[in-house]
Amino acid sequence: MTTVIFACVHNAGRSQMSAALFNLLADPTVARAISAGTNPGERVHPEVLETMRELGVDLAGVRPQKLTAELAQGAAWLITMGCGDECPVVPGIRRADWPLEDPKGKPVARVREIRDDIRARVAAFVAEQGYRRM
Repeated sequence: MTTVIFACVHNAGRSQMSAALFNLLADPTVARAISAGTNPGERVHPEVLETMRELGVDLAGVRPQKLTAELAQGAAWLITMGCGDECPVVPGIRRADWPLEDPKGKPVARVREIRDDIRARVAAFVAEQGYRRM
């Protein structure tokens, strides 16, 4: 089982959407995603909850979590969300950075665009890595 970590600072928007979309698209017997942040927020942003619900994904019960060494142990990938110097680093695993706009406080129409960008990136990553559901 391959674990992919999607991480940002607050773990309340981009990384939550990325992990949820990854888990929808990837074969659960091959790969799974988790999300975390360096300074987790209190909750997932309401505009993120709304736009993900439109896809049938309910993140209402999800709580942001801190990226720890224990959480990252055994992970194969760390994908950060374009948070610059604040982006987390986990030594010894492959890393990619997706420069994505933070959806916090944005109009729902803009959050949909960010979500759709994330969905396209996740779908391409899942296909490239061979994690796709059959």
